[in-house]
Amino acid sequence: METGEILIKSGKGSWLEDMKVFFHLLMPYAGIMVLAAIVSLALSMVNGAIAWVLKPVMDYIFTNKSDDLLLYLSLGILSLFFIRGILTYSTSYLMYSIGAKVVRGLREWIYSRLLILPMSFYSKNSSGSIVSKTLNDIELLQNIIALAFKDLLVEGFTVLTLGFVAVYRQWDLAILSFVVIPMIVYGIFRYGKKMKEKSAKTRYLISNITILLHESIHGIKIIKAFTMEKAMLSRYHNALNDHYKNIMGEVKIKELSSLIAEVLGGLGVSIILYYGGKKVVIGAMSVGSFFSFVAALLMIYTPLKRLSKVHNEVQQARSVIERLRETAHLEVEKSDGVEMTLQGNIEFKGLTFKYPTANSNALQDINIKIKHGEIIALVGRSGAGKSTMADLITRFWEAASGGIYFDNVDIKDISLYSLRKNIGVVTQDVMLFNDTVYANILFGRFDASEEEVIEAAKAAYAHDFINEFANGYETIIGERGVKLSGGQRQRLSIARAILKNPPILILDEATSSLDTESEQIIQKALEGLMEHRTTIVIAHRLSTVQKADRIIVLERGKIIESGTHAELYGNVEGLYHKFFDMQLNGFDLKTPAS
Repeated sequence: METGEILIKSGKGSWLEDMKVFFHLLMPYAGIMVLAAIVSLALSMVNGAIAWVLKPVMDYIFTNKSDDLLLYLSLGILSLFFIRGILTYSTSYLMYSIGAKVVRGLREWIYSRLLILPMSFYSKNSSGSIVSKTLNDIELLQNIIALAFKDLLVEGFTVLTLGFVAVYRQWDLAILSFVVIPMIVYGIFRYGKKMKEKSAKTRYLISNITILLHESIHGIKIIKAFTMEKAMLSRYHNALNDHYKNIMGEVKIKELSSLIAEVLGGLGVSIILYYGGKKVVIGAMSVGSFFSFVAALLMIYTPLKRLSKVHNEVQQARSVIERLRETAHLEVEKSDGVEMTLQGNIEFKGLTFKYPTANSNALQDINIKIKHGEIIALVGRSGAGKSTMADLITRFWEAASGGIYFDNVDIKDISLYSLRKNIGVVTQDVMLFNDTVYANILFGRFDASEEEVIEAAKAAYAHDFINEFANGYETIIGERGVKLSGGQRQRLSIARAILKNPPILILDEATSSLDTESEQIIQKALEGLMEHRTTIVIAHRLSTVQKADRIIVLERGKIIESGTHAELYGNVEGLYHKFFDMQLNGFDLKTPAS
């Protein structure tokens, strides 16, 4: 059963169900777990041996008043502690290995999940929150698996082994000393629920910190431009302060559990020292038995205190499992359907769409037929529905009613892979990766040859400026292509689309933010790219759409006009004529309709 499946099937908030998830995550590493358990058992036996050998040696020394065995006792104890150190190291290494492997698998699962979640998820969740869940939450699991489960194995076996030694040496004293154990267990579970609640809040607060940090890095220009450094620092300070307070609440719960265990452990030891000491004085117990018993008892209380922390750590991990369960229950994109190569015929039939958080439709009863090879321009004010139409073509969103058909096949019946493989997108907001120029162009088609990549760059008028870089195509361009100019970023984006060579092309404001010289170069590249393809052009600058085969004018999600530039401009009463004259007079279409 896969990670996502076990998270979906597990019940919400149940301790037993959360434990099932834990064991499912550990199952692939069962072999290492068994080995760690064997080493832990050996370690507990060494701890038991240290307590066990004290009786015969101490009896011999104090009975015979001889120091013959003192040297051997010292060397024996040293050897046992050396072996104990080796076994402790081995157990820790094995458990950290398991923890690291589990975290690696979870992060890969979350990443794969993020890739198939619909756009509606990203419209409601910040990138900082997603990053926090992927990194911070899962990092906590690694420490818990490495430390808590190690302690559970080692200290659990140790308590059993030393408990046997204590009972065997002096059963009446053992029963008397074990009276405090139920009180320790009660203290552990009393604070467990509070720890889970505090830990869940900590995950939420660290997510807020990550969001703020992420937004500050990406918006650093705006922060500086508006001199908002002090205000942002104040916000970050408050977020850190809230997180600090909650973390200290966790510390209080942890340390109160330890305090209870410490006090109760001291109570047990005090009782034994008094009762056992009297038995030694009256001769009812040998000195060796008493030392052996006390050593076992003292060694039991230390792992008991560690086990009290294990419970708190497991409660913290349960809050992480709950957040992972939320991700597993998210609805993913429907990816199945027929595999096909699109010819480029597109038809909108009575399409209506509304965004989840909107009060009105973004598109209303859209009906358009687009033939293979046509260039269709979508124009209108900001918010008219142009980019929404483009997003529906790529199935980033699903239409509320009506449909979109490619070559007479409903978009919902086409597999997402084949649909998006046949569509190229060039947008105003170019997304480039912190990699080489070559790798960013290759993103268009990973199986392309070096020659094809270079030809695509030449067709996009990018080859010359690439060769001006010291490392040419192997130049690292920085996050989102920060080392490049706007025109250079756009040309790499076009090269990527050329390399993909799709039958359908969407140009969404591809030249709107460029200077005149860059726009002319980009326009040449786009004209070459548009040949023999079905192209949908979205533009505010109407001068860039005059060569379109058809211009669709949108207003408030509805089609108002349709025709060539000459036809639409010839209608002096029409909206397109009004828009065109507005731009001639220096106005633009970026103001939404009132």
